[in-house]
Amino acid sequence: MASPHSTRDIMILVGAGQIGMAIARRMGYGMSILVADKNPDHAADIAQTMTNAGFDARPETVDLASRESITKLINMATSLGDVTMLVNAAGVSPSQASIETILNVDLYGTAVLLEEVGKVIAPGGVGVTISSQSGHRMKQLTAEEDRLLATTPTEELLGLDMLQPGNIADTLHAYQMAKRCNEKRVMAQAVAWGERGARLNSISPGIVVTPLAIDEFNGPRGDFYKNMFAKCPAGRPGTADEIANVAELLMSERGAFITGTDVLVDGGATASYFYGPLQPTA
Repeated sequence: MASPHSTRDIMILVGAGQIGMAIARRMGYGMSILVADKNPDHAADIAQTMTNAGFDARPETVDLASRESITKLINMATSLGDVTMLVNAAGVSPSQASIETILNVDLYGTAVLLEEVGKVIAPGGVGVTISSQSGHRMKQLTAEEDRLLATTPTEELLGLDMLQPGNIADTLHAYQMAKRCNEKRVMAQAVAWGERGARLNSISPGIVVTPLAIDEFNGPRGDFYKNMFAKCPAGRPGTADEIANVAELLMSERGAFITGTDVLVDGGATASYFYGPLQPTA
């Protein structure tokens, strides 16, 4: 007789943080949830919090910079049941990591994850990956550069000229390029996912209050962040549950006609950056 888990729908949650947990709590009832993070303590904490709230959650360890680690996680998931949901909320920030780490994790790792889950996602399945408002701030790339970010084979991505150290100004620029790549990979992968009857989208949050963000508010770039949310139309930072509101639309049947797109959820900060008091020249 098969175990109860063998026929259950599986959610893969990568990135054991507040945004990922908020989405998983919104969408993961009745599913088996693999809570994966590079830091096993973070994965265990989020899995325990969800278990205490009645969810079927178990911690796993994954290194998003490693294809081998990603495929091991996916193989674990498929051994338990049908993978019907992916929530990718993992990543490192410009003040946390080096240019190389940002490109390896946020850009390459996300591309591999979307590609590999796309090979096993069940019909009717859905995925969402968390990008960032930063991808909307940098200057526009050429159509050819966008195409390269979208379609270059994953193992060749980090070899692109535009991603070489001499062409990346600093960690913020690396982060912006990674997030632009996330959006383009989602578009291209949505075509592949669609062939399996599944959907894939991204969300680009602005400043969202999490333990990490609070550290940033109190750190050397704190004034920059506080100014950003003070001068955006919303006049405040967002919450993880507000990002989950958008994920719920994208991942539910109400979003059945939405795939291959990015939703900017930043309280209007990007609008203010281009046309309001957050303009660099203002």
